Amino acid sequence: MDKKKKKIGLLGEIDLMILVVPTILVAVLCFLFMGYPEASTKVLNGVRAFLGGEMGVFYMLLGIGSLVCAMYMAFSKYGKIRLGNLDKPQFPGFKWGMMIFTSTMAADILFYSLCEWALYANESHIEMMGGMQKWAPTYALFHWGPTAWSFYIVLAVAFGFMLHIRGKNKQKFSEACRPILGDKVDGILGKAIDLFAVFALLAGTATTFSLATPLLARALARVFKIPASIALTIIVLLAIAAIYTITVWFGMKAISRLAALCGYIFFLLLAYVFFGGGEGRYIVETGVSSLGNMLQNFISLSTWMDPLRETSFVENWTIFYWAYWLVWCVATPFFIGSISKGRTIKNVVLGGFGWGLAGTYTSFIILGNYSLSQQMKGAIDMAGDIAKGGEVQDSIIQVFETLPVTEVGLILLVVAMVAFYATTFDALTMVVSFYSYKQLTVGKEPDKRIKTFWSLLFILFPIVLIFLGESMASLQSVTIIAALPVGIILILIVASFFKDASKYLKEK
Repeated sequence: MDKKKKKIGLLGEIDLMILVVPTILVAVLCFLFMGYPEASTKVLNGVRAFLGGEMGVFYMLLGIGSLVCAMYMAFSKYGKIRLGNLDKPQFPGFKWGMMIFTSTMAADILFYSLCEWALYANESHIEMMGGMQKWAPTYALFHWGPTAWSFYIVLAVAFGFMLHIRGKNKQKFSEACRPILGDKVDGILGKAIDLFAVFALLAGTATTFSLATPLLARALARVFKIPASIALTIIVLLAIAAIYTITVWFGMKAISRLAALCGYIFFLLLAYVFFGGGEGRYIVETGVSSLGNMLQNFISLSTWMDPLRETSFVENWTIFYWAYWLVWCVATPFFIGSISKGRTIKNVVLGGFGWGLAGTYTSFIILGNYSLSQQMKGAIDMAGDIAKGGEVQDSIIQVFETLPVTEVGLILLVVAMVAFYATTFDALTMVVSFYSYKQLTVGKEPDKRIKTFWSLLFILFPIVLIFLGESMASLQSVTIIAALPVGIILILIVASFFKDASKYLKEK
């Protein structure tokens, strides 16, 4: 009888629409991709071409506006607001910083660090700008730099204010819009905002898993001399799901400890490549040159739209990346805001940028510039292999073949990526579980059954997509499409923050 009451009580607390509708949408999308791959791809690519080509300026201006807005939050009167009534931050600096870095697309950061320059290498725009050595690593730092992180930072501040200052029990995107939209967030408009948010998150996470897990399967196959099959990739996915599900059961303390451990593994991998590869001087000098080049040209990179459409570089890369970061804005900033209790807004902004960019740039400079050095010295031809249609994952394995004791490096890569996946999806599962409740007191954690439900849903979509190799372009299109409403919602949330924070300061 008690169990029955408990079950009924949980169902009464849950927002069933948030659980059911996104699940159905994911199922429908999987069906369309599998049943009508050519037709669905054509439709999605058409919509993507329209949004990237005709609406591209929206994504670009949103990126610039978010960066300016983040700086204003830090250095204006709002920067002194402390999020919560603690005398000192809830989490110490290193744990807080590693939780920020590992809650983002950290496994993707490792993946793209090793190959991003090669993805740009054959673009005519790169050749027109001045060549691969100068501009391929520069664009990598730009696309994973301050503009991208600013999407997270401005929302993290808004969510932190909502949670720790206003103490809102309805922990959803829609609630953050209340200062602007008022009671409309309790109706259809609020439901639409939250459903768009959850669906966008599912699209972004599926892209992440489907891109990087085949690399883990190939690395394990190389180390243990076994075939790199779809079955092995799915086993890797399930193992990652098991790890992050178990971790999230134990709550924020377990997540913070795993994030710290993840940081140590990450630094060990970087040290192995930096010192073992013997390219330290090239890595550092190319990194410094790329940073200087990016800073010197930051405004032009941020505003160049290629109005004559001489190349498709902006649509294929810059706009896609801003959209990709936007769909992750549904959960990651919420997580950053929730772990920032006791910090000032200025500290959240500067610390968020500091830890995020430090981890990201260190990865791209060391891993990316090492692989670029091997291309420039003729040890590998990653750019040529990719241009001929070769698998990016196989090219990355070739990079590790140039390092001493290749098996050790590949094991470090696998462990680091699995740990990053686990911490990232711990954060996502925790946040989307909060989303699932009609109301949940700040500080109280969701039921384990809700966490498990989302853990399984996050993994099912990528498993389907693993069988559909050519569907990744379609999924990237879904990402750009889903990012459009998220971008509009971001504007509403930030405007709501300034309105509510001004009111709070007047109250003080």
